[in-house]
Amino acid sequence: MAINYGVIGGTGVYNPQILTNIEELTVETPYGEIPVKVGVLSGKKVAFLARHGQGHAIPPHKINYRGNIMALKQLGVKKILATQAVGSLRKTMAPGHLVLLDQFIDFTKGRIQTFYEGGEAGVLHVDMTQPYCPNLREEILALCSRDNTIHKQGTYVCTEGPRFETPAEIKMFVNWGGDLVGMTSVPEVVLARELGMCYVGIAMVTNYAAGISEANLTHQEVVETMANNVSKLQSLIMDVIASLDEKQDCQCYLANQEAGSLG
Repeated sequence: MAINYGVIGGTGVYNPQILTNIEELTVETPYGEIPVKVGVLSGKKVAFLARHGQGHAIPPHKINYRGNIMALKQLGVKKILATQAVGSLRKTMAPGHLVLLDQFIDFTKGRIQTFYEGGEAGVLHVDMTQPYCPNLREEILALCSRDNTIHKQGTYVCTEGPRFETPAEIKMFVNWGGDLVGMTSVPEVVLARELGMCYVGIAMVTNYAAGISEANLTHQEVVETMANNVSKLQSLIMDVIASLDEKQDCQCYLANQEAGSLG
């Protein structure tokens, strides 16, 4: 059975409880060994990857983004559902709400964002007009159109981390048009596009950002909010995977045609 679907679990989503018949694999990639769990959901094989490792052992700026995405590609994954814990810049996006990302602003500083670094691999200037697969987003929206705690779109500001942002930075992000702030979606979404994979970001709001929140920010608050709402996120992922097929009816799989596929 082909492994067409992948789930990347963010903060608070470390264990693939939604899967059965789980086997643990170690995938050898040009960027290192990547642990991945593979199981079955709705009769389909799904790869589950804990972005931060078990127990949140890896901070956002040290995640092996290229290794993770390449591992999923080597397993045959075509469609990725990625979860993110985020701070909200908008009172309308409250803790416990889910947001389907449609745009991002990159405020990271030191992350390699491409598989194509010249030489034999070539160079790729990948198009990011619609960074999160529009067809996959529409399929998800069709499943949850009546739930007003799931927002149809949101602009994600990705910061380097691991520190939280200052109120001055948050004010700037608001002025830029940002809705949410997090530390992991970039370069993950870019790398998935480079390898021709559909990628959708499902963000869980865990807190209001600095200067909007009335209290100081803590990682414990993030973890506790995720724990209280993770069943909602898991239920959505289960429904989505049950409804998907492996066909890519979008342009994502053509993204790397100018440089030639590495996969």
